[in-house]
Amino acid sequence: MPQHTEPASAGDGESLVPAPADDRTPAAGTPDAAGRTRVVILFGGRSGEHGISVATAGGVLGAIDRSKYDVVPVGITSQGQWVIAADEPERWAITEGQAAEVPASAAEVVLPLTVGDSALRVMEPGQVPSALADVDVVFPLLHGPYGEDGTLQGLLELADARYVGSGVLASAVGMDKHFMKMVLGAQGLPVGPWAVIKPGDWERRHDDVLRSVEALGLPVFVKPARAGSSLGVTRVDTLDDLPAAVEEARRHDPKVIVEAAIVGREIECSVLGGRHGERARASLPGEIVVTDESKDFYDYESKYFDESAVELSCPADLPDHLTKEVQEIAVRTFEAVDAEGLARVDVFVTPDERVVVNEINTMPGFTRYSMYPRMWQASGMSYPELIDELVQLALERPTGLR
Repeated sequence: MPQHTEPASAGDGESLVPAPADDRTPAAGTPDAAGRTRVVILFGGRSGEHGISVATAGGVLGAIDRSKYDVVPVGITSQGQWVIAADEPERWAITEGQAAEVPASAAEVVLPLTVGDSALRVMEPGQVPSALADVDVVFPLLHGPYGEDGTLQGLLELADARYVGSGVLASAVGMDKHFMKMVLGAQGLPVGPWAVIKPGDWERRHDDVLRSVEALGLPVFVKPARAGSSLGVTRVDTLDDLPAAVEEARRHDPKVIVEAAIVGREIECSVLGGRHGERARASLPGEIVVTDESKDFYDYESKYFDESAVELSCPADLPDHLTKEVQEIAVRTFEAVDAEGLARVDVFVTPDERVVVNEINTMPGFTRYSMYPRMWQASGMSYPELIDELVQLALERPTGLR
């Protein structure tokens, strides 16, 4: 039964000395009094994946090397307010099937948009803004719109702040499945058949939409074009069920993508940017197997709240030639969108051994138990080493155009 998932690359975990700044780039990696680099862990956000972002932050806060990094946790509430967050990893974990939320606060954190000034400041009612911290690196652990889609990355670019992960364009393309598939297809990467339902199409061009979906063959998967974690995704086995599936997807995004089902194994591969201009690296692949027969695909509940419904195999049981092909396609996908830092690439491996790209996720789930770090652990890089590698990659990268 076709299902949908997420993929990897391997690295040596060596330390990285930040590249020297040129005259247009502010100095990076300036240590505090204890010789540590200051890292802002930014999490939460306005998307439907707020709780997953919070859980991811809890994992990173608990594993980052405090002897090397001075950590400043900053949460973004579901209403968009930036607040000082508790440095308590266990507080942000998923407990009893419930994800935590960033609470609103009277104190708001502002990142100024002054070029070359990446200092956070606290604003309290009736008070003059006071300095919170100078920032060396921002680690934006946000998923979905207003965090993973290039909007936050644009804010950080305007502030000349270094940050972990992809830039504006790669983040936007990676978030929008419509443009992602166009870019990957144009680069000669194998993608499955798909159709897009833009805002207004369902009402103005209803018959054309039905024909385009019918041409894909049934079943199909109907998804919000710009959402993650399988939110709003429906498997459709008959056209009679299409209207309800479109409406469910449109609850999360006015633009909808419809994908033909692909029979195959769901394989994921983690990718890390290369050091000093070298090519990106791919981990050993992992595999998602949905074991609960009541579920049609790897849905939101299975990903985060019902581990008994799935089996996560890492590394995936693939012959060597297919492992290498998955890794190569994962790196090519990373390169096709100009990704940086990290990404997880999800593919299908069909019974006739074709590798078909499902999607790239430029800020994958990053708790200790998520597939992205698990695939790196299987490749020889621990969770704390992976966090360090990502921060060091961000320090190496210059600000501005690159």
